[in-house]
Amino acid sequence: MSASNTELTAEEIASEVTTWVASTWNPDMTLAQWWQELANAGFATPHWPTQWFGRGWSRSQALLVHRTLRTLNVPGPPAGLGIMLAGPTILEHGTDAQKRRFLPDIVNGLSNWCQLFSEPGAGSDLASLQTRAVKDGSEWTVHGQKVWTSNGQLANLGMLLARTNLEAPAHHNISWFAIEMDQPTIDVRPLREMTGRSLFTEVFLDGALTTDDDIIGELHEGWPVARTTLMNERVGLGGGGGAVGAIPGRLGGMLTSRAGDSVKKKSAGPSSGTSLAMRGRAYDELAAVAKSAAPLNPLVRDQLVTLYSLERLAQLSQQRGQAEGAKSALGRSGGSIGKLMSTRCTQLAREIGMSMIGSKGMLWAGDRSPAGVIQEQCLFSPAVSIYGGTDQVQKNILAERVLGLPRS
Repeated sequence: MSASNTELTAEEIASEVTTWVASTWNPDMTLAQWWQELANAGFATPHWPTQWFGRGWSRSQALLVHRTLRTLNVPGPPAGLGIMLAGPTILEHGTDAQKRRFLPDIVNGLSNWCQLFSEPGAGSDLASLQTRAVKDGSEWTVHGQKVWTSNGQLANLGMLLARTNLEAPAHHNISWFAIEMDQPTIDVRPLREMTGRSLFTEVFLDGALTTDDDIIGELHEGWPVARTTLMNERVGLGGGGGAVGAIPGRLGGMLTSRAGDSVKKKSAGPSSGTSLAMRGRAYDELAAVAKSAAPLNPLVRDQLVTLYSLERLAQLSQQRGQAEGAKSALGRSGGSIGKLMSTRCTQLAREIGMSMIGSKGMLWAGDRSPAGVIQEQCLFSPAVSIYGGTDQVQKNILAERVLGLPRS
């Protein structure tokens, strides 16, 4: 692994990745073997510290690495909430022992994480959650219900928020636990959406066990830890880095598959509308559809230019905010701005797509065209303004923490 160098140009990064792929890539590897090679080289998480499987590069440099991997038509790093949420949270708040325990399997794809935050009565007002963890020696017994848990049925580990002190104020009585999902006292039930998929699940915890060693951050002080998790979620969604691609973890069933076959599956046809919304890169596939539409409506052409501009603005704003950090208003608010931009781009993509395919937008099942991607994007689009913190919450954050306006 080369030394950290934040002065590398885009051309130098692309050249280094290209040279490494040429000497390492073998389509007959298993996906797990390829992910381990990526992790060893620091290309799975280039923006992580060098001592923890990264290169100490910026997020914009990390995006260049992953863009180069796509151009070379090789699998990128494991998808999912491990790299996107759990890993960055553990890096910031975990002990060295916890980093050694959890991070290796996150970067090499052997583990898959889900987020056990939202509840039926605690969504936007997350601090009002009712799930309880009661201490018994070094163990904690958990009772409660979570909902809107992405891919909970495929996760072996969960990021759990639970109330651990009923006497303290709301923001000082919650702890952030890592919890094993393979327990008979944890019941994961998929929730079928109107897209026909089951991206989200509800989770019932009835005596589930976790331990003191599983607490990330300080006991009863899980709220700052949760804010780190949520900030990384908004940065990922707003910057077009949503958790899509090959599924990590043993339950995903892809670890022993041939790495070359994973590439074929990715390039065989258009992505799902759900993936487009989460990636924030709807323009590329809509532009491909537009090229086959002759003649193209001038209004749609104008909207496509607007969509491209908004997606690039979202990415550049995220990069600038990350570079400036907490010293600037943009750095402090970048996640919220990116989240709002993601909603706007998704809604515009929905309108563009449905305008292009016209009456075909009413088709479903085997009659869908093109491959149902635009129709699914349309159906999924309302979710983008809700998950990762509703748009209304993001506007309140910007109003109060950045503009200094009074609380609503």
